[in-house]
Formats: sequence, C-alpha cells, structure tokens
Amino acid sequence: MPFNSPNPNEKPQGGALKSLVQAERLVQIALVLPIAVLIGWFFGSMLDRWFHQHWITFVGLVFGIIAGMLEAVRMALAAGQHRKSRAEKTGGGER
Repeated sequence: MPFNSPNPNEKPQGGALKSLVQAERLVQIALVLPIAVLIGWFFGSMLDRWFHQHWITFVGLVFGIIAGMLEAVRMALAAGQHRKSRAEKTGGGER
C-alpha cells in the first residue's frame, strides 16, 4: 500500500493548520515573480558572457518577468478556485 494514498476517513484540516496552508500559498505567489526575474537575469548574463554580447541579459530579464507573471496569475487563479470550491462544499459563502 503506497504511503501517499488518501485516507477516506480523514477529517478536514483544523483552523490553525488551514491558516498556515493559506499563508504558505500566498508566500509562494509573492516569491515566484522575483525568483523568476533573478533566474532570467542569471541565465541571460551567463549567455552574454558566453556569446560576448550585451543584449541577452535584457532578453533574460523580459523572459523572467513574463514567466513570473504567468506563474503568479496561474497560482492566484488556482487558489481562488480552490477557495470557491471549498466554500461550495461546506455550503457557506466566501469571507
């Protein structure tokens, strides 16, 4: 029996743990954009040094910004859908 199989008798998460999980999701959304920009800058500057050019860093920054924004929006939409579906399951409205 695999360790990651869901337990059908498991109760929903409690208040404190639920708050920590929600805070962790928000921190992930807040960190994804700057990390993506730094990764784009890093790879752009490495390619600049390798090809002896000076414009590739800018392209890496632009790709990092675009990738970070796309991922942040995707994560935010997924968190909103998760919250909406959870509210529909419990029968309560959103807070």
